[in-house]
Amino acid sequence: MNNHGKILSVSAAVVLAGGGIALAKDWPMWGGTPSRNMVSEEKNLPLDFVPGKKIKGTDTIDPATTKDTKWVFKAGSSTYGTPTIGGGKVLIGTNNEEPRDTKHIGDRGVVMCVDEATGEFLWQLVIPKLGAGKVSDWEYLGVCSSADIVGDRAYFVSNRCEVICVDMNGMANGNDGPFKDEAKYMAEEGKPPVEPGPKDGDIIWVYDMREELGVFPHNVTSSSVLHQGGKLWVTTSNGVDWSHTNLPAPQAPTLIALDPETGELVGEEAEGIGHRIMHCNWASPAAAEIDGKPAVIFGAGDGFCYAFSTETKKDEEGFDILQKIWSVDCVPPEYRKDKDGKPIKYATFDGPSEIIATPVVHDGKVYVAIGQDPEHGEGVGMLSCIDLESGKPVWTYKDIERTISTPSIADGIVYEADYRGRVHALEADTGKPIWVFDTKSHIWSSTLVADGKVYIPNEDGEVIILAAGREMKELGRVEFSAPIYGAPVAANGVLYIGTQTHVHAFQKGAKPEAD
Repeated sequence: MNNHGKILSVSAAVVLAGGGIALAKDWPMWGGTPSRNMVSEEKNLPLDFVPGKKIKGTDTIDPATTKDTKWVFKAGSSTYGTPTIGGGKVLIGTNNEEPRDTKHIGDRGVVMCVDEATGEFLWQLVIPKLGAGKVSDWEYLGVCSSADIVGDRAYFVSNRCEVICVDMNGMANGNDGPFKDEAKYMAEEGKPPVEPGPKDGDIIWVYDMREELGVFPHNVTSSSVLHQGGKLWVTTSNGVDWSHTNLPAPQAPTLIALDPETGELVGEEAEGIGHRIMHCNWASPAAAEIDGKPAVIFGAGDGFCYAFSTETKKDEEGFDILQKIWSVDCVPPEYRKDKDGKPIKYATFDGPSEIIATPVVHDGKVYVAIGQDPEHGEGVGMLSCIDLESGKPVWTYKDIERTISTPSIADGIVYEADYRGRVHALEADTGKPIWVFDTKSHIWSSTLVADGKVYIPNEDGEVIILAAGREMKELGRVEFSAPIYGAPVAANGVLYIGTQTHVHAFQKGAKPEAD
């Protein structure tokens, strides 16, 4: 085992009093399940874990300084993709500031695959930058998408505005699938092909949304894909240009459906969202069932939440168009226009916001909040609860600021963080506030409810652990050496926390490996 995963692995199975084994669950996609509810059934998760200190002069964590740590993996320098876990592997979106191969040097987007049990590096897919600069592929951001693991395949959105399907085994078992040009794909434009080795990723297919749909991604292509109704649902990240006022591609769709086997386009929205984009479309779609049929819930860049059928219809030009079931404006009128009826400027404190947080489907309702790119600062927000069947608002909560955080709903309580740094606990049925906890630092991450706890990281690199329930109680606070922008997840008895630079796997009772 290399020093990136040099910590002893312990079993993920929990032996019960009756002698049986409780099989824990993977976390194979953003949100864990297609409903996107950030809640885990894992038990016996650690409370007072210690991430450890770096060995002097290095970025390597000293295992002897950790507690309840299964392994630590050094990612890049800018890790926004939340880890996903499936099939004994962990996938992480990051950048290339910690090169694993001398043939891949320079600014790149990277998806890394590590062994779930040991944290050992298995393979990586290295993705060249677009060369467009900050406007469409921000320098050193890397891959921000959380991969969706389905059997021996995984799907994610690249920094180049592509949807990519990869083999979970990488090149170790050969170059599988119809795509055979990884050597050319991994090469920087104008440079010779980079011949793949056993530690490189194996692409099954690529769908280029810029080339095929004319999409103009703003700053970064983000969001996570969704399997629903036999289709792969993808947010395109279509947005404004460098001026923040011009829409280069208003006709391009903001939500599309692909064939998971081939990557062929099988549906696109045609609701005119592209003409109403405030900034960009980054929210990940969620799965639902409406009137007994599969549906997709989508938070858009115009501030509306949409429900689409998974079935499409041909339009006059022969395109397969997504069929809208309902839409709800999640932006209060007073955020869009002032008392004199004049539009309030976007990116001002009192102005309108789009939807970046993922809508969550739970118990016949949809929970969705509005927000903006954190670079725009703090501002007014709102959390909406929508009836899934009718599309009618059930309640709204305005005592929350902008957020990009996905909510968690458990035992009749909604937990939602805002960018200002507060965690709001509300009655799931009524929206009545129960308590508000201030972490004293900006929050990009999302709450995770698991094992009677609410885990919430913040930009200061702290993970605050609160008691889940009606009593506001801080159970613990753990400090890390870097900011945390991704969400915590739990799978197979392990709690995963990804900072900007490392992915930590915590498990109660895990101890450092002896030399």
